[in-house]
Amino acid sequence: MPIIVNVDVMLAKRKMSSGELAEKVGITPANLSILKTNKAKAIRFSTLDKICEVLDCKPGDILDYQK
Repeated sequence: MPIIVNVDVMLAKRKMSSGELAEKVGITPANLSILKTNKAKAIRFSTLDKICEVLDCKPGDILDYQK
């Protein structure tokens, strides 16, 4: 899939753990792992909104497109 999820990059920039992000967003660590490993087929806008809110970023900071 050409959509790349760069949650790890933003986590490193914010010095936050995956577990902390999952807790603040309200998703399971397993679901966050699926996002981080680019295995997710979809993401809810409400989840993306909360991730951006917690990481203080824009969707473009997390999502990338590569052919």
